[in-house]
Amino acid sequence: MKTLFATLRAWIAELVDGWNRFWFAPADPATLGLIRILAGAMMFYTHLVWSLDLGAFFGTGGWLPEGAVELLQKDSYSWSYLWWLQDSPALLWFCHLLGLVVFAMLTVGLFSRVVSVLALFVALAYVHRVPGALFGLDQINVMLAMYLAVGPCGDAYSLDRWLAERRAGGPLPVRASWSANLAIRLIQIHLCIIYLFAGMAKLTGPAWWDGTAMWMALGNMEYQSLDMTWLANWPRLINVMTHVTLFWELSYSALVWPRQTRGIVLALAIPLHMGIAICLGMVTFGLAMLIANLAFVPSPLIRALLPKRGAEQGRGPGATVAKSSSSRPSPATPRGASSAKR
Repeated sequence: MKTLFATLRAWIAELVDGWNRFWFAPADPATLGLIRILAGAMMFYTHLVWSLDLGAFFGTGGWLPEGAVELLQKDSYSWSYLWWLQDSPALLWFCHLLGLVVFAMLTVGLFSRVVSVLALFVALAYVHRVPGALFGLDQINVMLAMYLAVGPCGDAYSLDRWLAERRAGGPLPVRASWSANLAIRLIQIHLCIIYLFAGMAKLTGPAWWDGTAMWMALGNMEYQSLDMTWLANWPRLINVMTHVTLFWELSYSALVWPRQTRGIVLALAIPLHMGIAICLGMVTFGLAMLIANLAFVPSPLIRALLPKRGAEQGRGPGATVAKSSSSRPSPATPRGASSAKR
């Protein structure tokens, strides 16, 4: 009996240690920094587009008046500071430009800790004000903004780091932190949920079972930006594309974690989302999903591919990865365990 309890305690301790290492092991913020640049640029662009007719969407007497929005949001809580600005075009434009400045600062990584929170605040305000113009792109923008606010997204590839090195008089070592790991893990888990539920929802439609769903998308003239009707002469190819897409979405949450299959899963994400972008005219949505998929690209690979200098080159005494003051040590490790718009 003692042996049984000892084995059970060891198993629980190993499980707890694995859980803590998964979520809280200090991580290099390189991947989070790259996501910040690309997601910040996407948020800047998608909110800049509102400038083409700002008053029509957010002004008094616009396309979505307060009564219509209240009807759309009657079963959910939402709040937007844009309601306070609709009666003053000058104030509306001023705050709109301030929001664009926030997204630009997030992109370049200036005062990242503050502007990452402000970016989430601004993005949510726009989404809640115009629910009738809400697309998957806006939801992915908000998702990424939320998790960028969780982690130290300005600790890599940012003006914040460049200024810190200027003040220090030279390159600084890479600063690993548990919050960088937490932010990346949250993006990863969220992506798995998105793809799993998207695949399960497709199973309710007969077109995904008989293999014709891809044709219904490509042959839809409302969304068509590239003429793909020639595929009508290749029904078996349409069937294969349909079933591969469905299998990929359903299996993503299982196959993206093992190293042996992760590369294949991420490689398939490129033609899938670029196909949506090019053929169906949803370029920004396709790119936003690919940006989110970068969460599964390890930081060493990011640093190997992107230009690097000084301590980030991985050479010399200053190249060691240092734990930040926010790094959280994991509990005692059992013997033999290692830290591992539209």
